[in-house]
Amino acid sequence: MSTSHTHSSVSGPAGRRPKRGVPEGLWQRCPGCQQTIFRKQAERALGVCPECDHHFYVSARDRIEQMLDMGTFEEWYADLQPADPLGFADKIPYSQRLTKDQSRTGLKDAALVGTGMIRARRVACGVTDSAFIMGSMGAVVGEKLTRLIERATAERLPLIIISASGGGARMQEGILSLMQMAKVSAALARYDQAGGLFISVLTNPTMGGVAASFASLGDIIFAEPKALIGFAGPRTIQATIRIELPEGFQTSEFLLEHGYIDRIVRRGDLKSEIARAIDYCGRMSRDAKPSR
Repeated sequence: MSTSHTHSSVSGPAGRRPKRGVPEGLWQRCPGCQQTIFRKQAERALGVCPECDHHFYVSARDRIEQMLDMGTFEEWYADLQPADPLGFADKIPYSQRLTKDQSRTGLKDAALVGTGMIRARRVACGVTDSAFIMGSMGAVVGEKLTRLIERATAERLPLIIISASGGGARMQEGILSLMQMAKVSAALARYDQAGGLFISVLTNPTMGGVAASFASLGDIIFAEPKALIGFAGPRTIQATIRIELPEGFQTSEFLLEHGYIDRIVRRGDLKSEIARAIDYCGRMSRDAKPSR
């Protein structure tokens, strides 16, 4: 006598349950140790590999969120838009490149500036983002940073700038871009005369005109581990002078050993280290008067 089944059999060959695919984006490969790691685990560690401590790229907005107390960031000069004064074109016109990167990153240019609190200490802060035309410094980046520094001077605030710029001065804006190096550096000189505290944080990469100007002018210079920091890249230098470069050349560790930076700070410790430095050095010198 045949028996009937009250439950239908599982679909698929020979009644086997079909394999479920692994959802995309759960895992990522670390370029430091080549291990496949759980993406959310790295995100919980602020974008740091749990296996080898490699520091991944994070966006300017994520860095702001990591550094400042929750909900305290107030963006300044958000309306500044880049222009195309030279009508520059390489593979595509510069105007199209700007539109493309604005759509992809959600930024109007490669810098984000404003004010917020770090462990209840009010600061002026700026961040550059290497995802926007390699974080290169055009007129808008220079103008935002200069206004940030001038407002920090007027309001007597500690100044924090996190650099993630691999492109230096932006070639698509020619001399207008190059002059930003001097403009930002001059604003920092006035801020220093007023007794301000400037903490510069160098991340991977900090290169070109950014490294040759404001990024190197901090009263205190922190750097993330294994960040590439310098003017011309190591391959360019080696091809030019045709000698073998020292091992680890232009890394944070090499520069710390040679006195270029003050401390290597892991991303998870940066907020506490900045707060400690502000407490130790003071907000602004009581005897100094803001420059006019």
